[in-house]
Amino acid sequence: MARTQAGTERQSDAASPSGEAQQFVPPPSQREIFAAHEGGKLETRATAAIENREDLARVYTPGVARVCEAIHAQPELARRYTVKSNTVAVVTDGTAVLGLGDIGPLASLPVMEGKAALFKRFAGVDAWPVPLATTDTEEIIAAVRAIAPAYAGINLEDISAPRCFEIEKRLRAELDIPVFHDDQHGTAVVVLAALITALRVVGKKPADARVVVCGIGAAGTAIIRLLLEYGVRDIIAVDRAGTLGPFRSEINPGHAWVAGRTNPRQIDGDVRTALHGADVFIGVSGPNILDGAALDTMADKAIVFALANPTPEIAPEIAREHAAVVATGRSDYPNQINNVLAFPGIFRGLLDAHATEVSDTMLLAAAKALADLVGEDANPDYIIVSAFDERAAEAVAQAVRESVAVV
Repeated sequence: MARTQAGTERQSDAASPSGEAQQFVPPPSQREIFAAHEGGKLETRATAAIENREDLARVYTPGVARVCEAIHAQPELARRYTVKSNTVAVVTDGTAVLGLGDIGPLASLPVMEGKAALFKRFAGVDAWPVPLATTDTEEIIAAVRAIAPAYAGINLEDISAPRCFEIEKRLRAELDIPVFHDDQHGTAVVVLAALITALRVVGKKPADARVVVCGIGAAGTAIIRLLLEYGVRDIIAVDRAGTLGPFRSEINPGHAWVAGRTNPRQIDGDVRTALHGADVFIGVSGPNILDGAALDTMADKAIVFALANPTPEIAPEIAREHAAVVATGRSDYPNQINNVLAFPGIFRGLLDAHATEVSDTMLLAAAKALADLVGEDANPDYIIVSAFDERAAEAVAQAVRESVAVV
């Protein structure tokens, strides 16, 4: 404990302009939060005994040289004789952190530590934060490529769009391990899982549903992509400038991709225009952009996923008065859309199967597995299992393992 306490003291003492140390004191209402983070939330622990000279000789020199030589001759042995087999890098540049935006790599570290802790808690995956002090796309790609030998997977986290699309695309092409941007695909998997159940609750079919997705960043684009793969045909994408479609000229390649595959009825207008007659609203945008009157223009038995955090696109209390099923990203309301239901199990399955890539087939299988856990108990207040449902990670992992085997 002395090391942790000493390290914390060094980090918490900051020099004032006059050169005097200033002790940071958390506000009284936040002391428990800061206490949970003090000294960090992760540690390195040896799994091999080092109690005597014989242990030391096996774990380190000279014994370790024999293992190095074997791996040099057969690189695949690294998965058996090193941490590589169960280790994931959580890579960020700190440009799109939760609801905080561009706060930089150092300030993003508590979030990345938390992500790594969730990997371990829910799927037994050893993950480590890798905040990078650059926002340059080429430098990020080069950095990840350089550290990749130590990892069996790369989890990209909180990297702003549209750079995140290029970074993921390039790394997937250049590395022989799976690369997964959780802000995109983790969100999409849980949204699809919840939507599968919600449509069943209201008695509607995916192929017949009209869906509006508001917010065409990393999450919105990935949600649209997975919904299309699942068989949803009528999707309208909306950003700050209005609906996407052939009537707009798109500079952003991600927006151009979406525009070319959505809005079959060529609806031109804002989000309220798009909502007329819609069966589903999925918001990954900003706070308080809708009201009850806007929801009243939707089809009967409407489904509303207001996922902006911490303040949704419409207050859940209001949404519940106008829609049949409501979900948010918050833990204090029913039907929380939480990525922790997806990414630990997805990586558990990828690592177990020694997968080299992430495919849409795997993501669809993961979403269906989560939806199946709800089963016959589905109702308007229960369309997705809790983040603490112990079945979730293994169900997702098994679905991914089976998908890898099929591929």
